[in-house]
Order: sequence, then C-alpha cells, then structure tokens
Amino acid sequence: RMPSIFSYQSAEVDWCEGNFERSAVIAEYYNTDGTSLFSLLLLAPLNLLVLEGAGMGSVSELQVNHGTFVLLLLAGVFSMYFHMTLSYVGQLLDELSILWTLAVAYSFWYPQAYFPKCIKTRRHFFWLTGITTVISTLMSFIKPTLNAYALNCIAFHLLYLTWRELKKCNDKRVHRMAAVMVMWWALAITSWISDRWLCWLWQAINFPYFHSFWHVLIAMSLLYCCPLVIYFDVSYEMPSFKPKLEYWPSDSWPVVVPYVTLEEPHKQC
Repeated sequence: RMPSIFSYQSAEVDWCEGNFERSAVIAEYYNTDGTSLFSLLLLAPLNLLVLEGAGMGSVSELQVNHGTFVLLLLAGVFSMYFHMTLSYVGQLLDELSILWTLAVAYSFWYPQAYFPKCIKTRRHFFWLTGITTVISTLMSFIKPTLNAYALNCIAFHLLYLTWRELKKCNDKRVHRMAAVMVMWWALAITSWISDRWLCWLWQAINFPYFHSFWHVLIAMSLLYCCPLVIYFDVSYEMPSFKPKLEYWPSDSWPVVVPYVTLEEPHKQC
C-alpha cells in the first residue's frame, strides 16, 4: 500500500539531523524550532515594518509588493511543517513557496533594462514570469529531489545582476551592503552543501545541525538583499529621487536592520 503524501517521512528528502530524537511529533527538532526559522518569521516582517517606517510603504511608484513578504512568511511556515513531518506535501509546499516568492520578486523588481528584447513592457514581463512559474511548478513534481538544487542556482543569477548594478554605482555603502549580503549567502550555501554532502562527517562527530544554520544565515542574507534590491529599483523607477541606505537603530550597533530612505528630488545629469 502506497503511503499518504501527508504521511510522516513520505518526502524524498531527509536532512542530516536525526529524526524524532527530541520529540515524538517533530521529525527534525532543530530544523523546525524557532531558532532555525526565526528570520523568515521575524526578520521578514521586521524588514517590511522598517521600510514602511522610513516612508517606503507610502510611495506607490516604488513597487514594494507586500505579497513578497507574505510569501516569505508562508515559506517559513511551510518549512516548519516540512521539517516537522518530512512529508511529501510539506516538501513541495516548502519548495514551491520559495519558487513563488522568487517569481513575485522578479515580476515587480526585475530591472526593465535587463528584459529580453522581445519583452517591451512590465505587463508582458508579468506574463513571461507567470508562464515560467507555472511550468516550473509543474516540473517540480517530476523529480522533487532536484528542486532545492535548482532553486539555489537562481542565486547565481541574482549575484550576477548585483555585480552588474555595482559596476554602475559609486556609493561605498551600497558596495559594503552587497559585500555583507554575499558573505551571509556564502556562509548559508556552505552550510546547506555541508549538510547535504558531508552528513556522514557531522553525524560521526554528533553535530548534524548545519541545515538549521542554513535557515538563519540565508535569512540574514535576505535582510540585506531586500533593501539592496529596492535601492536599485528606486534608481530605475524614480530617477528624480536619490535613494540612500540607512541602518536601524544605528550605524554603530553590531546588529542592525538596513533600510532605504529617499532624499529630496534632484536633477539628473
């Protein structure tokens, strides 16, 4: 008899952490708990609140889509459900929520300067993104074990776009924020790969927790990525304003939340 797609441990993926070692109902305790997922459930709304507090939420021309942050929250919830049950449905919800979040972010924030030549308007790009997302969603059911690798590969395209934008930007604060974002991402992907490929080593020394580190580190990277994307978006969509990166509560604090402010309109050269 085939197991239910909602059944515990029906997923095609199982991470390095031992199952049900600390709870009878939570398969992977540390991958599920609030420590490993605090960023997607706490840092995402914190980032949104700071952006709105800086006046970003009231600027209609700046396409700060609240759906992106809602999807980030859902990604955190679905990730908790997946690691708690290791179910097939949980795995797909976890992966597809990330895919859909990326789709929304690309739809609203992808610079028009990088559109394919056959795409002339943002509306046409919405359709392209939507069709690509539907096809990718259907393909996700074919070989779910490959989904996580495919999603991680999208990061290389984002890094390439960041590099292209930094070449045109002389603001040292922007370059520094990009460097911090890449640092957190490098630590995150190293933790993910270590958990996936070196599980035998971490189990041998009784420290199979690198996937929980991945949750925290990738969220820290996103905390810097979102304001950076919005900074570049302002440069394209609102050329009469000068965006500026700031840190809350203060530049001098060791742990800060970056955000974007808009300086007074200025004439372009």
